[in-house]
Amino acid sequence: MRKIFYPKLAAGNIRKNASIYFPYLLTCVITIAMYYIIRSLSLNPGIQEMLGGSFLSELMYLGSRIVAIFAVIFLFYTNSFLVKRRKKEFGLFNILGMEKRHLSRMLGWECIYMTLISVLFGLFFGIALDKAMYLVVGKVMAQTVALGFFVSRKAIGETAVLFGLIFLFICLSSVREVYKANPVELLRAGNVGEREPRTKWFMALAGLIALGSGYYIAVTVRNPIASILLFFVAVILVIIGTYMLFTAGSIALLKTLRRNKAYYYRTRHFVSVAGMIYRMKQNAVGLANICILSTMVLVMVSTTTSLMIGMEDVVRERYPADIMVYFREDTPQGNQGDIETIRALQRERGLTVTEEMAYLYLGLSVSQEFQYEERHEAQITSDLDSMTELFFITLDDYNAVMGEQRTLAEGEILLYTGRSSYNHGTFRLFGREYRIAQRLDSFVGNGQYSANIADTFYIVVPDQETFQEIYRTQKELLGENARGIQQVYGFNMKGGEEEQNAFYSALIDSFAQNRISALTEGRAEARSSFISLYGGLFFIGVFLGILFVMATVLIIYYKQISEGYDDRERFVIMQKVGMSREEVKSAIHSQVVTVFFLPLIVAGIHVAAAFPLISRLLILMQLTNTKLFIACTGACFLLFAVMYVFVYNLTAKNYYRIVSR
Repeated sequence: MRKIFYPKLAAGNIRKNASIYFPYLLTCVITIAMYYIIRSLSLNPGIQEMLGGSFLSELMYLGSRIVAIFAVIFLFYTNSFLVKRRKKEFGLFNILGMEKRHLSRMLGWECIYMTLISVLFGLFFGIALDKAMYLVVGKVMAQTVALGFFVSRKAIGETAVLFGLIFLFICLSSVREVYKANPVELLRAGNVGEREPRTKWFMALAGLIALGSGYYIAVTVRNPIASILLFFVAVILVIIGTYMLFTAGSIALLKTLRRNKAYYYRTRHFVSVAGMIYRMKQNAVGLANICILSTMVLVMVSTTTSLMIGMEDVVRERYPADIMVYFREDTPQGNQGDIETIRALQRERGLTVTEEMAYLYLGLSVSQEFQYEERHEAQITSDLDSMTELFFITLDDYNAVMGEQRTLAEGEILLYTGRSSYNHGTFRLFGREYRIAQRLDSFVGNGQYSANIADTFYIVVPDQETFQEIYRTQKELLGENARGIQQVYGFNMKGGEEEQNAFYSALIDSFAQNRISALTEGRAEARSSFISLYGGLFFIGVFLGILFVMATVLIIYYKQISEGYDDRERFVIMQKVGMSREEVKSAIHSQVVTVFFLPLIVAGIHVAAAFPLISRLLILMQLTNTKLFIACTGACFLLFAVMYVFVYNLTAKNYYRIVSR
C-alpha cells in the first residue's frame, strides 16, 4: 500500500489542480513538439537537397538552440506560478503530519507524470506534424518536396534528454522551495506580498535612463554595419529598462498620484490607485515578460513578413536587369571591347535581347557633414559611421539609359537622393560649387549601390570634362587609394529562368577564357538565393513567433488566475466597508484592464522606437521599401492586439468566476 500511496496522491493532486496544471502541461507538449520539429527539419536530408538548403539547415539548427534556451527559461518561470499557487496545500500537508521528505516524494512522482506525459505526447505530435512543416518549408522555398516520411532518431534522443533534464531541475527547484520554508510560511504564501511596496526611486530613475538610452541609440544610429554592437546594447538596455520601470517606475508613479490629494481622494481613483499599487508589486515581472515577448513577436513577424512580401521588389532593385556585368578594371574610357565580347556570345547562343544599358560611373565616399551646412566642403572619408556615397554619371549616359532628353548648363547638376535627404540648392565638392538644376524621382539601375547601407547621392554632371575633372582630383588626393571609373553593362532577354541561368553560366566561362575581370550577376540565379534566405527567415520568424505567443498566452492565463485568488478577499472586504457589488466589480475591472493592456501599449512604443534602426537593418537585407515595412508592422500589431483582446476575454471569465465565488 505504501508503495503506491505517493504515486496515487501525486496523480490525485494533478487531477484536483487541473485548472492550473492542464495549461502548463499543454504548453510543455507544444514546446517539446516544436523543438522536435525544428531540430528534425535541421537534420532532414530533403531540406539539404533544396536550393540554399545548407544555409536553411544551419538556420533551423540555430532556431532549435533558441527554442531550447527559451524552453529552459520559460518552463522554469511558469512552474513558479504552480509552486506559488500550491504552497498553502504543501503547508497543510506538512501540518497534517507529512514531513518534507514525504512532500519531496510526492513532488517527485508529480514530476515523473508530467515528464512522461509531456515528452511522449510532445514527441507524438512533433513526429505527426513534422511532415506538414516540411511541406510548408517546401512551399515557402518554392521547392518540390519528395514523398516519404522522415523520422529523426537523433532529434528524438536530443528532445528526450533536453526536456528530461529540464523537468529534473524543475523538480529539484520545487523541492528546494518546500525545504527552505517552514509550515507557517507555506500556509501564508498566498498572502505574501500584501505589505505595501517601497518606492525604489533609484531603480525607477535607472530604468528610465536605460530605456531612454536604448531609444536614443535606436533612433540616432545611422550605420548598423559600423554600429552593430550598439544595436545589441540598445536591445539589452530596453529589456533592462522595461523590467525596472514595470517593477519600480510604476509603483513610483502610482505613489506620486496618491500624494495628490485632490486626485486621490475620489471614490474611483482611491480604489483604482490603491489596488494597482499592490497589483503592480505582485505582477510587475510577469507584465514585463509579457511586454518583452510581445515586442519580440511583433518585431520578428513584421520584419520577416516584410522581407517575404517585398522579396520580388528587392530582387528587381538589387538586380536591375536579367544579367548585370560590373567591370572591375579602372578604365576611364570604358570597356567597350569587353561589351562586344558579351554581344558576340549573345549572337552565338541565339539570344534575343529586349533591353540593354551601358554607362560609366565614379563612386566616392565623403563625410556626411556636408549635408547639413550648405557651404561646407564635402570631404573624402573612410569612416563607415560618417559616410555618404557619391555616385557620378555623365548626362549623355543618363539620357541614353533612361530614355530622356534632359539638358544641363555649365556648373549645373541633376540630383537623386534615394532614401536620403538634401535640402540645399547648391552642392560643393573639391572647391567647386554646383547648382542643383533639378531633383530626380528615379535613377539608372546599379545593384552594387542599391545594396549599400550608406546613404547615396546620385549626381548627373553636364559633360565628360566635369566627370574626368572629379576623377582626376580625387586621384591626386588619394593616390593608390583613389576610386576608379567603372563600366556597367546590363540587359534583359527573352526566355525563362532556365535560359537566363544557362547564359549566366556560359558568360562566366567566357570571361574566364578571355581573362575579363568583371563581377557578373544573374537575376534568376540570385532569386533562388533570396528565396532560400528570406523563406528560411520567414519560417523561423513565424515559428518562433507562435512559440512566443503561446508563452504570452500562458503567462496571461496564470496572471489572471493568480490575481483572481488575490482579489477574491479584497472583493469581500470592499463590500463590507460599504461599496456595492457593482462598484467593486467596476473598480477591479478597471484595474485589471489598465494593468492587462499596459504591456501591449509599451510593446507598441518599443516597436515604434526601434523602427528607424530596424528599417536600416532591413536595408542590409536589401529591403528599402519603408512603406511596406510600416504596413506589415501596423498589420502585425493590429492582429496581435485582436489576439490579445481575445485572450483577455477568455481568461477574464476564469478571473471573475474565481472572484465571485
